[in-house]
Parts: sequence; structure tokens; C-alpha cells
Amino acid sequence: MPLVVLCGRPGSGKSRRAAELREALGGPERPAHVVTQAEGGRAALRAEVERRLNRRDVVIVDAGNELRSIRYELYCAARQAGTARCVLLCAGGGGGPDEPPFEEPEASCRWDRPLFAVSGDEALPLGAIRAALFESAPPPPHRATRAQPLQSCGFLHQLDRVTQDVLNAVLAAQRSGAQPGETIRVPGVAEGLVLSRPVSVAELSRLRRQFISYTKMQPSDENLPQLASMFLQYLSRSIQ
Repeated sequence: MPLVVLCGRPGSGKSRRAAELREALGGPERPAHVVTQAEGGRAALRAEVERRLNRRDVVIVDAGNELRSIRYELYCAARQAGTARCVLLCAGGGGGPDEPPFEEPEASCRWDRPLFAVSGDEALPLGAIRAALFESAPPPPHRATRAQPLQSCGFLHQLDRVTQDVLNAVLAAQRSGAQPGETIRVPGVAEGLVLSRPVSVAELSRLRRQFISYTKMQPSDENLPQLASMFLQYLSRSIQ
């Protein structure tokens, strides 16, 4: 059933809006669940959303979802589940010194539409939201969200080897005393990885499995030279 992705700066009223949506969209025949940001960051949030998505319930994501890449991952999860979705921007808030960067949603981006926006005490556009969620046919899965057969056994072998090499380099750097904020280098890769905090073996292994799953959806031998860089970028975005 439908997915509603809230986004906005801290203090913009996302939790209040999530409660309003839960009350307005849920019911005895159609439970509504609010998924909040919890320990584990964006990876845990995405996993909980994917677990909740089904043919009956409404899932409301009460989190900042401040980056386009986060909203794109939730868009892919909805398309893979074959369900309608929308984005609700809660305007206002913010201004704190430690506030994370916020990338405004844009209606021109397919993963940000249909896009609705509210601010202050403005009433939710419930009619338009219901129409987007319950009266529109969900978009069919496409290449980015539909599992594809691997083009070659070599691709899977290379994907497994490269991601393991990156993990080994990160773990070795941490064992050698690398501190948060320092750049971790991976042999053969121009860009480095800057971690904001220490990362455990379990968390790195989980992120590796998730990256492999996403990458296998679009296997291409043309991506082989960039696999290590792609994985480093994924780690950088996922570890907050």
C-alpha cells in the first residue's frame, strides 16, 4: 500500500504532520504505520520501510530525508513493491549550527513527485494526497527496481571481491588508529572515504550486502572499473 515520505529541516513539524496523516489515512481496514529515524541511520530506516510495505498498510516515513539519495532509495523501494507514493515537504524549521545539509525536493525529479508542501499551521492537502495514493495507478517496476539476470559470472565475482577489498581497507585503517575526519585510502582508488565515526564490522558487512543487492539489479560490465568508487560513495552516504 502507499508510501508517504516526509522531508524537512529539524523543527519543521514533521512528527505532527505524520500523526495527522496517520489519523487521516489509516482505518480498521487500512492500518497506517509511522516509521521514524532510529539507531542505525538511513540503512535501518530503509530496511524498516521495506519490511512494512505490503498490499494493505499505509507507511509514513517521519524523518528528515534531507538528501536526494535517501528519497531516491525510498522511491525505488516503493516501485519495487508496486505501490503508489508521494512526498510531503514540511517547510520552515532549521537554523541550528549543527544542522545537516538539506536538498530541497523538486517536482521535476521523478523520485520527488507527486510533491506536496505545507508550512506552519497550514492544513494538509488531504484530498490531493488521497488522490495521489489511492486513485492513481502505481508506476510499474523498471530496470532500476526490477531484478535482472547477471550479465556474466565475472561481474558477480568482481563485485564480491572489490567490495570485500574496500571493507578490508576500511577495517585495517581503523585498526591502525584512523580517527573520525581522517581520509581512508583504498589501494587503486583515487577518492578516499572520510568517516564521521567509528564503524563496526557488523555495520560495514550489512552495508556491503545492501550495496551488492542494489548493484545486482543493474549489472553492467561497463561499471566494473567504477565498482570500488561506487561502493565508497555508498558508504559515505550511508554512514552518518
